Amino acid sequence: MSNSIEFGRAAEDGTVYVKTADGSEVAVGQYTIGTPAEGLEFYVTKYDSLLAEAELTIARLQGGRANADTAKEVAAKLTAQVESPSCVGDLSVFTAVAAKLLEIAEVKNAERQAAKAAAREAALARRIAIADESEKLANSTQWKATQERFAVLLEEWKGLTRGDRDAEQEQWKRFSAARQHFDRARRTHFAELSKTSAAAKSVKSEILAEALALSTSTEWGPTTAKFRELMDRWKAAPRGAKKDDDALWTKFRAAQQVFFDAKTAAMSERDDEFKGNLEAKLALLVEAEKILPVTDIKAAKAALRAIGDKWSKIGHVPRADIGKVEGRLRRVEEAIQAAEQEEWRRTDPSRRAFASETASKFQASVDRLEAEVAEAKKSGAKNLKDLEAQLVNAKALVEAVNKHA
Repeated sequence: MSNSIEFGRAAEDGTVYVKTADGSEVAVGQYTIGTPAEGLEFYVTKYDSLLAEAELTIARLQGGRANADTAKEVAAKLTAQVESPSCVGDLSVFTAVAAKLLEIAEVKNAERQAAKAAAREAALARRIAIADESEKLANSTQWKATQERFAVLLEEWKGLTRGDRDAEQEQWKRFSAARQHFDRARRTHFAELSKTSAAAKSVKSEILAEALALSTSTEWGPTTAKFRELMDRWKAAPRGAKKDDDALWTKFRAAQQVFFDAKTAAMSERDDEFKGNLEAKLALLVEAEKILPVTDIKAAKAALRAIGDKWSKIGHVPRADIGKVEGRLRRVEEAIQAAEQEEWRRTDPSRRAFASETASKFQASVDRLEAEVAEAKKSGAKNLKDLEAQLVNAKALVEAVNKHA
C-alpha cells in the first residue's frame, strides 16, 4: 500500500472518505463486499493508477512520444478528481501534476506549431524550386528522360506539406504551364516523327520489293549494279521507327544474300571451267616475255600480234587471275611501245633538223665572240675577261647541242 491511504478512511457502514486540501472529508464511494480495509485499498489503487498514468504521460511528452491533446485529456481527468473525487489520495498532487501537464502541453503545442510553420515554409520553398526546374525543362528535347523527370516532380509535389493556398496556387500555375508546354512539344514531335516513319517505311518497303524481285536474277553484272543502286537509295531514305527499320533491313539483306550467294556459286563453277584457259594464257605469257628486251621493234611487234591473236581465241580466265595475266601481257606491250617511241625520238628528221639549226646559230655566236676577243687582245680593251667568259659559255652550248643531235 502506498502512503495515499493516509488521505482516506472507511466507515463501518461501507462509506469511503477522502481528505481535501481544507481538511474536510468527501465521500468517494461505498463497498459492499469485504472488510473496510479492502474497500479503502480499492479506492487508493484507483488514485495510484491515475497518478501513474499522469507521470507516464509527462515522461512520454518530454520524450516526444505523446502529443498535447493526450496531456490535456489526462489533466482533465486529474482536475475532475479534485473537483469530484472518486479515489483516495493526496488530491493536491493531482492539482500540481495537472498544471505541469498543461504547461508541458503548451510548450509542445508551440513547438508543433513552429514545426508546422517551418514545414510549410520548406514545402513552399521546394514548390518554388520545382517550378523553377520545370520551366528549365519546358524546352527540352530529351523526351523520355524529361517526361520521367516531370513525373517524379509531380509525385514529389503531391507529397509536400500543404500551406498557404494562394502561394501554392501561384507555383502550381508555373509548374503546370511548363509541363503543358513540354507535353505539347513532345506530342508535336512524335506526331511529325510518326509521319516521317510512315514515309520511311513506305520508301524502304518499295526498295525491299525491288530487292526481292532481283534476288533470283542470273544477270550477274547488271543485277549487282542494281543492288548497289538499291543500297544507295536505302541509305538516302529517311529513318523510321527502329522496329520497322530493323525488320525491313533484315529482309533486304536476306534478298541480297540470296542473289550474291547464287552469283558466287555460279562464278565458282565458271572459274572451274576457265582453269584450262588460264594454263593456255600462262604459256603464251612465257612466250611473250621472251620478246624482251626489244632488239628488233618490227619483229617484236609481229611476234606480239601473233600472240594476241592466240590470246583472244582462248577466252576467259578465272576472275581472281584476270588482273595478274592481263598485267603481265600489258607490261610486254608497254615495253615494245616504249622502245618504238625511243627509236622514233632518236631518228625523227624534224628533231635532227631543229638540233642542227640550233647548233649553227650557237656556232655563229662562237665565231663572233672569237673575233671580238681577238680584237680586244690587240686593243687592250677592259672587257676582255667578260668576252672570254661569254666565249666559253657559247662553246659549251654548241658542244651540248651537237651531242644531243
